[in-house]
Formats: sequence, structure tokens, C-alpha cells
Amino acid sequence: MKRSFFRRCGNAGALSPEDRAAVDQFRATLTALRNPEPWMPGSARDIAVRVGPFIERAHTRAGDDHGPDMIAVALVHPDTPHAAAYLHGRQLRYTERGWLRCETATILGFWQPGYAMLTHAAAGLPLPDDLGMELAHYALYIEARNRDDGNLDGYTLLRLGPYTQTRHAQQDYDRLTATLDGRETTLVPGFRVSARFGPFDVSDHQLFADPYEADAVALLDAAVAGASA
Repeated sequence: MKRSFFRRCGNAGALSPEDRAAVDQFRATLTALRNPEPWMPGSARDIAVRVGPFIERAHTRAGDDHGPDMIAVALVHPDTPHAAAYLHGRQLRYTERGWLRCETATILGFWQPGYAMLTHAAAGLPLPDDLGMELAHYALYIEARNRDDGNLDGYTLLRLGPYTQTRHAQQDYDRLTATLDGRETTLVPGFRVSARFGPFDVSDHQLFADPYEADAVALLDAAVAGASA
């Protein structure tokens, strides 16, 4: 009877391939949490960042000059670059966020597959509206507003973006402001033209002129000419 008992106990303890995969993934997660790979600035490898109680995979982008404690990142599905991950990522809102400004204090280290269990995707949840990170793309909006006091009617004459560095946006803003100086109310009859900073709206990218492919002042002149035609 004892031999039979132990034989049945051994059979009951055998893991199916699915269970074995789950155990292996759990062990990989523990290993990743206990032994993070320290992140160093300047590396092109993906990183793991905290987003609320979750951990997400992110691409990094060099060049964001907001300060040494910030970098620009784009959150990606943990199974990137597989095609199924892209489809799942679209469903869970990974692909619509664009570049974000990430505090380096939220970086756990380089991405490891073991972190995948701790993502929104693994939980079947979409990314939240508030990720705790501001947009890291910038834009300039040149607007024509009605000159009558209190009348806010008008339209956007030109959208420039995305700028990947604040200093580039500031340089074009200064040039455009100097160009508009003394001409704000004469460029477009009945309207006052002004420039302002704003976030780059990734979903409306087709409405923006690329400031790195053409001169901002030349783009303004062309927009004014088109509005007057």
C-alpha cells in the first residue's frame, strides 16, 4: 500500500508543459527583480521602468535636454518586436503614446524577459491615461486670432513639430517671434498672429510640418501666403 501511495503521489506532482512554462516564467521574474541589470545612460538597450504598480518595457532616445535626471522613452509591448505584440499593443494603447519624459529614478535597469509578467499587457489591462510622465515631443503653434478684444475666434496657421529637444524649439520660437515683431496684425488681415509652445500631438502628426526638414521662417511665409491666396 505504501508503494502504491508514493507512486500516485509522484504522478500527481508531474507538471504539464504549460505549468512548467509558468513556473519558469515565475522564476525568471524573481531573478529579474532580485538581480536587476544596472542601467547606464547612452545605451541603446531597452529599459524597465515603473508605471504605477506595474513595470513596463521602454525604448530610450538620446538627446532630450530637459536635464540630467530625465530621459525620453517610448513604452512598448513586452513581446516587441513580434507582429502579435504590435496588434496586442495597439489594443492596449501602447502604440499611441509617443515619446515621454521619464525620471531616471523610475528606471529599474535594463529590460529582462522576466519583467514581462509584471506589465499591463500580461494583466490584460490597457495603459492608463495618467502614466506619470509628460510628453517628450514639443511643438510650435502659429495661430491667427481675431483682433477684437475678448473674441477668441481664429485658427491655427502653422504647426511645427515634433521637436526632440527643447533648445531647438526655443531657437525656432525666438526666430519666429522676431519675424512677427511689428507684423502681428498685418500678416493676416483682421487677425493677430502669434506663436506658442505646446505638446506634440502624435495622433495629429500629419498636420505638422517637420522643422528639421525646412526653415521655420520659410514655412511661416508659405503658410501666410496660402492664407492670403
